[in-house]
Amino acid sequence: MKLENSHDTDDMCKTIEVASVVVVDHLSPSKALVAAGDELDRDGEELFTPPLNFAMVDNGIFRSGFPDTANFAFLQTLGLRSIIYLCPETYPEANNEFLKSNGIKLFQFGIEGYKEPFVNIPEDTIREALKVVLDVRNHPLLIHCKRGKHRTGCVVGCLRKLQKWCLSSIFDEYQRFAAAKARVSDQRFMELFDVSSMKHLPISFSCSKR
Repeated sequence: MKLENSHDTDDMCKTIEVASVVVVDHLSPSKALVAAGDELDRDGEELFTPPLNFAMVDNGIFRSGFPDTANFAFLQTLGLRSIIYLCPETYPEANNEFLKSNGIKLFQFGIEGYKEPFVNIPEDTIREALKVVLDVRNHPLLIHCKRGKHRTGCVVGCLRKLQKWCLSSIFDEYQRFAAAKARVSDQRFMELFDVSSMKHLPISFSCSKR
């Protein structure tokens, strides 16, 4: 785990409400640019564009794909204290500067993005990431990987087990984000994930048993 401490929708997207999760479905880049130009011409205000696959997980907890500079203005509206980054690659300089200027901590848990059948999800790493998620001192918090599907989906799915969600609801939420890219190995990992060693940790979120 790598921990860095800092010193310290709009017309471009459409939102789809599915059960308790709101998924941001981005338009094609060309349509997005046209929409952005139209919007800026109309009122001259700054657009707030969420990252790919952005959604609220629970009070103070959000998930998404990798945010880029176009998403920074939107992320500022969340008042983030922490970001959990689930990829092994070095965080981009522009993103690091954004964290520093906004007093946001970066928790990096480098999980390789393997494809089936070579997927190897490190259970200990997921546990360490969950400890950060469960610590309300880190909220508001954003969890992200590259696309916000598999690695992020596994962390959120294991969180749901701690929240006593039934497996069918956990898999349903995972599949909304992964869609055609859903992996049997991810769902098997969530099914077998043992939460017994983490039950002593405080869980004070709003989402109840599903």
